[in-house]
This record gives sequence, C-alpha cells and structure tokens, in this order.
Amino acid sequence: MVLDNIEKLLEKYDNGETTLQEEQQLKHYFTQETVAPHLEVYKPMFQYFVITQEEQFTKDIPLKPKQTYTLYKWISVAAVAVLMFGIYTQVNKPITDLSQLTLEQQEAYFQTKKALAMVSSNFNEGATSLNTLKIASESFEKGAEQMNYINEFSKATNKIFKTN
Repeated sequence: MVLDNIEKLLEKYDNGETTLQEEQQLKHYFTQETVAPHLEVYKPMFQYFVITQEEQFTKDIPLKPKQTYTLYKWISVAAVAVLMFGIYTQVNKPITDLSQLTLEQQEAYFQTKKALAMVSSNFNEGATSLNTLKIASESFEKGAEQMNYINEFSKATNKIFKTN
C-alpha cells in the first residue's frame, strides 16, 4: 500500500504536480535504508535534496567598499575637467580670416573643402537615384493593387459560372 502511494507520488512529482507535503513524504521515504529495488534510481536525488537543505553559507560579506575605487573616481573627474577646460579655451579662439592660418593649414582647409564638395555631389546623385527607385516602387505597388482587383474579379466570375 505504501509502495503504491510512493509510485503515485513519484508520477505526480515527475509531472510537477506535487505539493510540498507530498515532496516531504518522498524525501522521508528515500532517506530510509530500505527502498524498493526498482525505485533505487530516485534515492540519490532525494538524498541530495536533503543534504543541500542543511548547507549554510558561512563566508563573510564585506560591507565597506575598497578605497581604491574612490581614487579612480577622482582621477576620472579631474581628467574630464581638464578636457572640458581645453575644449572651452580652444572654442573661444575663433578664426575670423584665412590669413591667420599657416600655409599648411590653409592647404589642408582647401583640400578638406574640395573633398567635402565631392562627397556632397556624390550624395546628391545618389539621392536622385533613390527618387527614381521610389517612383518605380510606387508603380509596382499600383500594379500589385490592380492584380488584386483582377483576382477578386476572377473569383467572382468563378462563383457566378461555378468553375474552379
């Protein structure tokens, strides 16, 4: 009688339908010395559950953070302050005339201006190509809509004339 009850509880346990009291019954049964031979495979599992319930965490957890982190925080704050000061001082010195630049800086300026103009013209050409694709896409969508109308018409005529 007890063995039938344990087998039913095991089936419920495998399906995840047991209550906590039923699981306690299973743990109690499998921690005994004698277990039915065909249920021996469950014995190590339930013994493991009993053993792990008794385990306790004994390691001390430090509550104070280490002091090295605060040093790194202040260093990063100082670095950001220096960087912001450098940017601020460079931004406040505007160049009003190209004559203030050296010959190398002027040459770099003109080359950069030429490169950006080339990129701009290529970008504009690509944008016009995209407009062409947009027009083609709209035409394709209109054609797809007209095909839907034809399909609907075909279905209606098939119903009227009863053809497949």
